[in-house]
Amino acid sequence: MVLRFCVTLSHLNRAMYFACDNVLWAGKTGLVPGVDQEKWSQRSFRYYLFALLVNLSRDVYELRVLMEREAGGKRPKGGENGARRPPPDNGLHQLALKVQLHLQLLLKVLRNNPPLLLDLVKNACDLFIPLDRLGLYQTNAGFVGLCGLTSSLLSILAILQPWLKLKP
Repeated sequence: MVLRFCVTLSHLNRAMYFACDNVLWAGKTGLVPGVDQEKWSQRSFRYYLFALLVNLSRDVYELRVLMEREAGGKRPKGGENGARRPPPDNGLHQLALKVQLHLQLLLKVLRNNPPLLLDLVKNACDLFIPLDRLGLYQTNAGFVGLCGLTSSLLSILAILQPWLKLKP
């Protein structure tokens, strides 16, 4: 149900993004004179940003489900993987051990699920484009260009290798 909701909401926001982008294009070409370029550009990027946030939420949800499945629904113990169990009064050490175990689980899940990894990286790269254009997170043009290039190359890879396309 969560996946259906995220996919539907993402598609609706992308459709609104493309509609705003088409109005913007029609204004730039002179087909529709008097279009407020800045207003429609901001609207367009807001829809794009929201679609990306929903896509990232979906990726994180799928990642969480896969990590729970991989862990077998039980929490890792401190004594697993040959690590010694820290003394009970050493809270910082226990926290570091938990973080290490969760990172190992995260890396294992991502290594075993290339489509999810690809989609996660692609969406994370795309995120900087609307954030920069909306003025929410200012970066330089080179960084935004690199993120866009990386996202485009990953999208091309997913087209060339259909098994890398994240399926709903």
